Amino acid sequence: MNESLRNIIQNIPDKPGCYQYFDDKGSIIYVGKAKNLKKRVSSYFTKTHHDSPKTRILVSKIKDIKYIVVDTEEDTFLLENNLIKEYRPRYNVMLKDDKTYASIVVRNEFFPRILQTRNIVKDGSQYFGPYATGGSIKALLETIHKLYPIRTCSLALTPENIRSGKFKVCLEYHIKRCLGPCEGLQSLEDYQKNVESVREILKGNINIVSKTIYEEMQNLAKDFRFEEAQKLKEKYILIESFKQRSTVVSSIMYNIDIFGYDEDSSAAYINFLSVHNGSVIRAYTFEYKKRLDEPKEELLGLAILEMKDRFQKLAKEIVVPFYPDLILHDTEFTIPQRGDKLKLLKLSIQNVKQYKVDKLKKAESLNPEQRSIRIVKGIQNDLHLKELPIHIECFDNSNIQGTNPVSACVVFKMAKPSKKDYRHFIVKTVEGPDDFSTMKEVVHRRYHRLKEENAPLPQLIIIDGGKGQLSAACESLKGLDLYGKIAIVGIAKRLEEIYYPEDSIPLYLDKNSETLKVIQHLRDEAHRFGITFHRNRRSKGQIVSELDTIKGIGEETKKMLLKHFKSIKRIKSATNEEIEEVVGKHKSKLITEHFSKGSTTQE
Repeated sequence: MNESLRNIIQNIPDKPGCYQYFDDKGSIIYVGKAKNLKKRVSSYFTKTHHDSPKTRILVSKIKDIKYIVVDTEEDTFLLENNLIKEYRPRYNVMLKDDKTYASIVVRNEFFPRILQTRNIVKDGSQYFGPYATGGSIKALLETIHKLYPIRTCSLALTPENIRSGKFKVCLEYHIKRCLGPCEGLQSLEDYQKNVESVREILKGNINIVSKTIYEEMQNLAKDFRFEEAQKLKEKYILIESFKQRSTVVSSIMYNIDIFGYDEDSSAAYINFLSVHNGSVIRAYTFEYKKRLDEPKEELLGLAILEMKDRFQKLAKEIVVPFYPDLILHDTEFTIPQRGDKLKLLKLSIQNVKQYKVDKLKKAESLNPEQRSIRIVKGIQNDLHLKELPIHIECFDNSNIQGTNPVSACVVFKMAKPSKKDYRHFIVKTVEGPDDFSTMKEVVHRRYHRLKEENAPLPQLIIIDGGKGQLSAACESLKGLDLYGKIAIVGIAKRLEEIYYPEDSIPLYLDKNSETLKVIQHLRDEAHRFGITFHRNRRSKGQIVSELDTIKGIGEETKKMLLKHFKSIKRIKSATNEEIEEVVGKHKSKLITEHFSKGSTTQE
């Protein structure tokens, strides 16, 4: 596997979709589907394929990989079917009967029939689908016929034939699954009302069907008819799956093209989908490098012309997110607001955004510093800073009920922890749990020292706390003549809001933004570093209070005892002989007498 393929595979998303393998001539040699693109494509290059010589040959010929992201696993089946039929790749299995996926048709006739079909004929009938599973279609049709008395016969029910008395009702009428339109027992208007209801269900508005089945299932369960209830449950699950309409196929039974668009400061990204009779048969994503500040309307127009030149022809209707700066004869531009066209446009935009993300990941894997630069620039933009925050410092205080108060300062450089620059502070001038005074003291000590040592100052200071802690830190900076020269913000824990000095209105960052994640990382690191130091001080204080108060017991003796017994509790419970083995007779006597006096006092 060459470096180019390795880079592509590393950045493929963990999403459902279809992948295409290309040879050295740029021809598609294989199309596959996957519920997880990354795992599936990677498996071709990580396994040895000893049992499959053809797969080994296929892998040896792969020179490039492209993929299309979809919403559901079902869509991967449909898209793979469309792409194989369009490109007929050399290494894909071809079905001899070349069957397509089944659809449901509402026939264009008097008293329309509603049937399952694989043949799409442009005779004015309305088609829904195709669908990936025949079981779902059968369950839906069966439920429709239970809910609505739609005829299943193939009789030519024209007004003339009905008036002439040519037909007689059949068994379907007697079991109340048909209302007898063949003998004029049901009017065309009444029949059409039922058909319109079925059309709404087939469009995806099937809540009424689901609710009916669910209620019937519950009633059967209450009557202890569990086997019948289980059968309805299976149908209910199948019907519920119809609520998620496929975006790879639609009820649009003509050709349209879709263009998705996204951009950043340096490039425009365009995705092209070609839809033939409701099925996506081609997907292509590319980019334009910006030279000037070209408007997006101009860039989209260039992309449409590029695709027209490359594929020789475009559809008469082109779906776009906005109108391009382009006029094409015999071509209509559409900006959809709802329905299947909007779903297809969203699919195109999803793919173009994925392309943009994958491109960024590839660039950053080749140049790791590029990611750090991008994140730092993002922090500058999101927080509206004058300088690029290459050096950031964050402060957090730690105490328990006012005892052993300490503070921590952590340092990030290029958005990454610089642990050698971390510092902790033992609070000297503050008595009790006074968070504001503590923050004022440690900020003053930190930057007073940096000024004295002529050390580099940060471009951004982050205070773990709200407006009170931030104000205290600002007072220290004012006293050092640094206020206004270093940017400073506070982050409150409740809603992760960002506070600026002398501004009562906080800034709320997107929960998924990289800027907020870096700030949270700084805050969490400061908290961890401070808590660890605070625990160590408390532990040391407990040891001092127990052993260092014994006259005649020095530092070395204390270390020997702790090394052997591991804790003060074990020393207290040890016998005089056990302690004597470690520190000798004289010192063991001092220790046991001390602890025995303590026990007597407590009693």
